Amino acid sequence: MVTFAVLALVVGMLWLAASLVGFIFKLTFAVVGSVVGLLAGMAGLMLGGLVLLLVAPVLALALLPLAMPALIVMALVWLVVRAARGSHAAPTVTAR
Repeated sequence: MVTFAVLALVVGMLWLAASLVGFIFKLTFAVVGSVVGLLAGMAGLMLGGLVLLLVAPVLALALLPLAMPALIVMALVWLVVRAARGSHAAPTVTAR
């Protein structure tokens, strides 16, 4: 019975040691993986922003024919509102 208890204790200690090694590996790879993922996300945002800066003007020019009617209507409304305001004289300040 004592032999079985010693054997169970040795197996249990080996099990705990292997479990601790596994936990350390898992923690290490989780930290390294999260740092690499964070750096990759930051690089992706930077490259995505640069691509957006390059593509946005081309896309705006490509969509200009579709937006032209709305731009013309907005320009006409602006002209009508501006013409309806009239010219106002600047207020004069009287000295006392």
